[in-house]
Amino acid sequence: MSSVQPRLACPLCHTLLEPNGRDEFCCPGDRRIYSQQAGIWRCLLPERRIYFAQFLHEYNVVRTSEGRGASTPEYYQALPFDDLSGRYSVDWRLRARSYTTFLRRVLVPLEELRAVAMKVLDLGAGNGWLSNRLAQRGHAPAAVDLRTGERDGLGAIRHYNQPILAIQAEFDRLPFPDGEFDLVVFNAAFHYSTDYTITLGESLRVLNPGGRLAILDTPFYRQAASGQAMVLERQARFIQKYGFPSNALASENFLTPGRLEELQQDLHLDWRTIQPFFGLSWLLRPWRARLRGRREPANFPILIGRRL
Repeated sequence: MSSVQPRLACPLCHTLLEPNGRDEFCCPGDRRIYSQQAGIWRCLLPERRIYFAQFLHEYNVVRTSEGRGASTPEYYQALPFDDLSGRYSVDWRLRARSYTTFLRRVLVPLEELRAVAMKVLDLGAGNGWLSNRLAQRGHAPAAVDLRTGERDGLGAIRHYNQPILAIQAEFDRLPFPDGEFDLVVFNAAFHYSTDYTITLGESLRVLNPGGRLAILDTPFYRQAASGQAMVLERQARFIQKYGFPSNALASENFLTPGRLEELQQDLHLDWRTIQPFFGLSWLLRPWRARLRGRREPANFPILIGRRL
């Protein structure tokens, strides 16, 4: 495990936090206190807790209903390669293929280039499986998520053998100093952003000048109309099953080539697209959808960004 851990900073002024006892940090500017509870640093501002409350309530209702997570360390330690619960094996098989492609095409080349442990920001870390894999490789991950539950949130990090820095925070107000990370990874979470430009801008702030930005497992459509149709289908399904459309946040929900080009120009980024191989059946999905008169299915490429 790397001995160089990410440092915490005020999510408002970005000044490094000062120790204020064993499980507390204090902002030297406004004297606001940030504490550690159950192994998780709470860096979500009180007013933002209110803002995200309905989203978190609905998200937790859905995930609990779906039976996500488990109670044994073995389940979490096997991810993403095995779903020992047997409930979402297909989903995790796709995540595993995405991760192995990311490992082979992105992480290993960066390891060879830098030859030192990296600080990696795992955004939308969920139960922390990616941070665990990064820590096993000797890197220093910071796992960030809004959710802190023990089965499907940051609380599950207790099941791993590697020490992982866990922080409850939001994408647009990250509690880290400028240039802190070598690699920032959106882990099946970028599409929850309500404004991609703001979210990426904040990610670039905490990324060092030679660092890389990676977007994993976010729905990608060639046509925006296909993504919009997906959102409407999901909302109708949720209303029928849960009684709410699960749209408490006005998330962007998906990416398109046009949106990616806009972000490239606005933020002066260079994008590289890597397509994982999900199997022959996956490749045939667009053809089958066209023959049946259905909308374009989502693809999940790996997007790698760097500053121009």
